[in-house]
Amino acid sequence: MLLHIERVLTAEQVSRCRQALQQEAWVDGRVTAGEQSARAKNNLQVPQDAPVSRELGDMILGALGRNPAFVSAGLPLRVFPPLFNRYDTGMEFGAHVDNAIRFAGPVRFRTDLSCTLFLSDPADYDGGELIVEDAYGEHAVKLPAGDMILYPATSLHRVAPITRGSRWASFFWAQSMVKSDEQRTLLYNLDNTIQALSLKVGQGDPEVVALTATYNNLLRMWAEV
Repeated sequence: MLLHIERVLTAEQVSRCRQALQQEAWVDGRVTAGEQSARAKNNLQVPQDAPVSRELGDMILGALGRNPAFVSAGLPLRVFPPLFNRYDTGMEFGAHVDNAIRFAGPVRFRTDLSCTLFLSDPADYDGGELIVEDAYGEHAVKLPAGDMILYPATSLHRVAPITRGSRWASFFWAQSMVKSDEQRTLLYNLDNTIQALSLKVGQGDPEVVALTATYNNLLRMWAEV
């Protein structure tokens, strides 16, 4: 499932991120890449242990926890502390698949979902699309600042070269309670149907109650906690 989640951050929160990151010393982005990815990666990052990374990361995690679309689609068990990257003119990230396991201190994460939260408006740069491949072909993603794209970490993806300006974003991964993307997609679609039906007939309607029971029993069957 490839999902555009709107307004994860407010305009004020995006501005706060931009102002804080403007003061930081950016380093070579290959410091967090695996051996294969490092050959294709050409960007800048804020060090993972920088105080600003933790401060802004906590703000993003708080916003995600309050975002119904992220919770419903991702069913997150744990979320990797957000990182911050920057692509200036001439920079890109070639085709790659993200590492299956990430470490945050002693905590291991299985990377079921990849997340890119845009911090630059599309008008600020040319190129720089996140291009995600799946069974239906290539999908080029370039979203407003504050919006996020959520997609399976198993996907082959790349960032197109920047030809003008600078593209800033936060990127991170989530380990889901439901490992299978197909099962997560079914649960997300079912949850959306339940919510829409509830608005029409009320949560106490027998069909809504039955569908809710089915959702919870499927989640119980598939979840790993």
